[in-house]
Amino acid sequence: MTVIADQAPQPIQTPRATPRHYLMCPPQYFTVEYSINPWMDPGTPVDADRAMAQWDELKRTYERLGHTVEVVEPQPGLPDMVFAANSATVIDGRVLGARFRAPQRAAEAEHFRRWFTTRGYRDLVMPSRINEAEGDFAWTGQVLLAGSGFRTDPEAHAEAQEVLGVPVVSLRLIDPRYYHLDTALFVLRRGADARIAYYPEAFSAGSRRVLQRMFPDAVIATAADADCLGLNGVSDGRHVVLPTEATGLAAQLADRGYEPILLDISELRKSGGGPKCCTLELHT
Repeated sequence: MTVIADQAPQPIQTPRATPRHYLMCPPQYFTVEYSINPWMDPGTPVDADRAMAQWDELKRTYERLGHTVEVVEPQPGLPDMVFAANSATVIDGRVLGARFRAPQRAAEAEHFRRWFTTRGYRDLVMPSRINEAEGDFAWTGQVLLAGSGFRTDPEAHAEAQEVLGVPVVSLRLIDPRYYHLDTALFVLRRGADARIAYYPEAFSAGSRRVLQRMFPDAVIATAADADCLGLNGVSDGRHVVLPTEATGLAAQLADRGYEPILLDISELRKSGGGPKCCTLELHT
């Protein structure tokens, strides 16, 4: 008879922060003057000073945590340019630019392209398909999770794989309130043992099965956390920046050893944005 020895319990890995490189754009011209997602109501007043103060606090938080933050100049007439995550996807120095679905945002792509060009990024491609960048692309360090359903074309996923040279896993969004992948999922930790948090109800049945298979230890958000755009978070591997209302998600993360940092981003949420929407990570 073969006796199998009891395996020693695996130690819990303490989440570890790594320095990040971010690109942001101040909300100097932020307002809600059109509606391109269910969060936007042009009849709701916007406090521009408060929006700027909330953005400043987000930027200062990243810098306090030791991260590098670069800033692109905002442009008049482009109120959503503050949502820099939609401007490009950068992996290993390769840049895939953006092509917006809404005509109101189309001009943003060229301003960000110029920023990358002037900063010496030479391996830069502008997409041929609708592609709203890190709004719908999340890099796990191994694969690029790619959303579609409302903004980014499914065909853009193949283009991203060809340009960036990384494997892409397609996911379909089905709830218009979660119109971008970054409103329903974010990466907590990158690498071979990547971890994510997500809201299952935002995804099609097949996409939910894919996520369950790939990330069995994922943090599952509640409807209450999703409703405040709590999944629009930013993690450096240990510290996780979330909207201040996402208390349930914050408690789950704290139980797993992460350090949630809750920030008021309510003014920018009037346009359907949160911490991640304001933050493009330069994976160089």
